[in-house]
Amino acid sequence: MKQIQYDPFTIETRADPYPSYAELREHAPVHQLEATGFYLVSRYEDVKQVVMQPEIFSSQAMQRMMMSGMSVGIQNMDPTQGLDPKALEGLAALADSLGFNPVEMMTTPAVIASDPPNHSRLRNIVNRGFTPRRIAALEPRLRSIASAALDRMLEKDEFDLVADFTVPLPVMVIAELLGVESDRFEDFKRWSDTLIQGTTGSASGTQPAELLVVFKEFNDYFMEQIERRRRDPKDDLISQLAAAEEGAAALTPMETLMFTILLLVAGNETTTNLMGNGTLALLDDEKQFARVLSDPGLVPAFVEEALRYDGPVQMLFRETKQDVELAGMKIPEGSVVLPIFASANRDETQFLDADRFDIDRDTHGHLAFGLGIHFCLGASLARLEARVGFEELFSRVSRLRRLEPETEYVDSFLLRGPRRIMLSADRI
Repeated sequence: MKQIQYDPFTIETRADPYPSYAELREHAPVHQLEATGFYLVSRYEDVKQVVMQPEIFSSQAMQRMMMSGMSVGIQNMDPTQGLDPKALEGLAALADSLGFNPVEMMTTPAVIASDPPNHSRLRNIVNRGFTPRRIAALEPRLRSIASAALDRMLEKDEFDLVADFTVPLPVMVIAELLGVESDRFEDFKRWSDTLIQGTTGSASGTQPAELLVVFKEFNDYFMEQIERRRRDPKDDLISQLAAAEEGAAALTPMETLMFTILLLVAGNETTTNLMGNGTLALLDDEKQFARVLSDPGLVPAFVEEALRYDGPVQMLFRETKQDVELAGMKIPEGSVVLPIFASANRDETQFLDADRFDIDRDTHGHLAFGLGIHFCLGASLARLEARVGFEELFSRVSRLRRLEPETEYVDSFLLRGPRRIMLSADRI
């Protein structure tokens, strides 16, 4: 049997994980990591089986993974060791100085880390803010935000597409949806970056103290915003969440705050990474880039292929609720399982010539947004933001040139996207 060397938690791996995914699919479709005991699932059909059976593969592992950044979660991500009582005790002692209870924050499940029936309660509440009509109505405002960002960006001879365009566009949109000041987007981005590095596997090692500072800033700001909506509701997501603190399926105040964190972080980082990864794919293929530039009607297909080819979410965490067999491998109850969506989307049995970027491809069935009860609730918003953003960009330039040959990626094994893309442009 071939020895697999893949380790998802190193910076080196993140530069290009796809050859390792191909090796896993061919030689070890369910592979146990020696260092952590995690089971990696890499083939399309097996990944589908994991995400479509929440009664067997629990999403509570996501909560454990996120808590690990505070050193109170799974020790070395080993579910048999549980929470660290001393670390919890130390965090609880900080409650007075922080102004909130960090233990309550760390142990209140977000919708992404919940199983039914609690997941259904939480999901139904937040779904009200992402109705098709509400998302479609955002398009004019989205175009205005994108156009203004491009005005500023294209004044420069050289620019960073990430900092100047793919970051401010979704941050300002989600800020407006939440009902908070979009001029705080630099704070929102800083909070988002720290939370992602600290809760989704920073290889460089975000320290708990850094996370606590950000949690305090985030808590101070958003608890004030939530309290304002309790007194004076508006037509925004925070008002909807605050209103959901009453009634049979009531949210706790901490659940309201956790929803806000999830919406802010997931609502901007994934779209930023989708647009960054898609741009890099086009820059590597001049012919396809020229086609998309000349035909705006190809943008939706380009966005879907970007999602399949190099999606912003590489993998998620699940925990087995019983002994289970997958692809001939026996996985014991209580094991951590990582379905690798990005690998499934390169599976040749599902997508012919899957390592080739092809805007003419039938991408139906790609798993970039997940599947089943945890299908990304912001998928329609991300698609709209990416489509409108690229349409506006491609209407303003006839060519883009990379100024740096190498790409540095965000410090997360779970999320994938470029930190920056330095470019120059021929303007129309």
